[in-house]
Amino acid sequence: MRPGFWKSGDPFIWVTGSALGCCLLMVAGLVGVIGFNALGHFWPAPLVRLDLADGSRVMGRETARQEIPGTPGAWRVQLKVGNRDTYGLDFRWVDEAQVTGRELPAGALVLERQEWGELYGELVGLREGDHPLAGEGEAGWAELKRLMGLTGEERERIRELERGELSDLTRQEKELRALGDEAPGAEQERLQARFEALAEELGRLRGESERYVASLRLAGGEERQVKVVEILRAYRPNQMGWPAKAGVYLSRSWEFLTGEPRESNTEGGIFPALYGTVLMVVLMSLAAVPFGVVAALYLREYAGQGPLVQAIRVAVNNLAGVPSIVFGMFGLGFFVYGVGGTIDQVFFSEALPSPTFGTGGILWASMTLALLTVPVVIVATEEGLAAVPRELREGSLALGSTKLQMIWRLVLPSALPGILTGVILATARGAGEVAPLMITGVVKLAPDLPLDGVWPFFHLERKFMHLGFHIYDVGFQSPNVEAARPMVFTTTLLLLGIVLALNLIAIAARNRLRRRYASSAF
Repeated sequence: MRPGFWKSGDPFIWVTGSALGCCLLMVAGLVGVIGFNALGHFWPAPLVRLDLADGSRVMGRETARQEIPGTPGAWRVQLKVGNRDTYGLDFRWVDEAQVTGRELPAGALVLERQEWGELYGELVGLREGDHPLAGEGEAGWAELKRLMGLTGEERERIRELERGELSDLTRQEKELRALGDEAPGAEQERLQARFEALAEELGRLRGESERYVASLRLAGGEERQVKVVEILRAYRPNQMGWPAKAGVYLSRSWEFLTGEPRESNTEGGIFPALYGTVLMVVLMSLAAVPFGVVAALYLREYAGQGPLVQAIRVAVNNLAGVPSIVFGMFGLGFFVYGVGGTIDQVFFSEALPSPTFGTGGILWASMTLALLTVPVVIVATEEGLAAVPRELREGSLALGSTKLQMIWRLVLPSALPGILTGVILATARGAGEVAPLMITGVVKLAPDLPLDGVWPFFHLERKFMHLGFHIYDVGFQSPNVEAARPMVFTTTLLLLGIVLALNLIAIAARNRLRRRYASSAF
């Protein structure tokens, strides 16, 4: 070792560089594990049929292989057998020693259904009522695709009636009932007639859509009857090439981003949770950033630097370390019961005792998270303001500017990079918080979005879904843990992507402002 090696500082460079490398490896490893388990979920894996020693058969997707606990050298495979309404469970372990045959049946079908998850089997035939339409083979497959297109249009029309016109009529009827004796009788009769006509059309559509039935033979030889209208997607993975599999992958990924959840949130899409998360972050930022910047401006530029201001700064720093559940309890007591209950008594007294704003909703959840993140914005803004050289302030005032003009035109633009740093930190923390939301408005399933096309468009009193709570609910509250695991990873990856996208936007804006005001910063 050369003389003065330790005094040269080289060992500390190696230590700090190694620490940075370890941090990067841990982050990359975490993201890699999430991505590996999430990105392959929508890929159409082949269906394998196994013949067992006891004469039975089982068919499904191979999802895992492990050594049997307590039996060295013996292995078992996990199959996703689907057909939950038949077998009761989605997954089954099979000892490899019991497998006597293995094949990939060319006619094996995967049917994604509205209920009961996926169904695996081979097409036997199709019928309309008691009239046969097609048998097995390519003719049956072509007829199934045609009928799925037909019933898909009918299913969309049924959805439009249930979620659109019938929902609007129900809302209008509630508004008329709220008027009591003042409600016009002719309007009530018109709504009732329109409701009966739509209900009749809905019943007719449901009857027509359910007339087509597909018969499938399962691995054990038993047959299952499935209404074609209940089939959302069908494909034969063992006959598909890479382009066809890529098409199914993209279709399922798009459904995940834009569709609604099914089967206790373990299947389908997560659009309501995605929508609620982004809207909550926007509302939180609109509330936290202005208040945080104004508070920091007062503390740095106007308030006299004394013991009281120092105590306020200590309190702000301490608030940044308060557990989030404490903010949730405060939000429940102050916003929900206090402010919301008062609004109900003043503006919505006719709806009481049913609360309107006096219950959890996206507005109160956003305000609670705004309180949670305001200290971060205050601290970062103060640091940005302190970085502006005093000489610039004095020069501006010497040239005749008022203090307000100096702050607005010189100090704030120069401090914007620091302010955006606070916004980045606040957004990242607020987007991932779950505990406060659980008691201020988030729910497992919210069919109505807080923002829609119905007047007054913004329904901030509504409950909402959130990606963070969705991960908790699916991962820890789902009755079907194995089936829910892929959804946990995919939702986690999406949440990471949203936080990363929001941060990248803020970082890009901050870097642009830094270059613009580089001369002021120095």
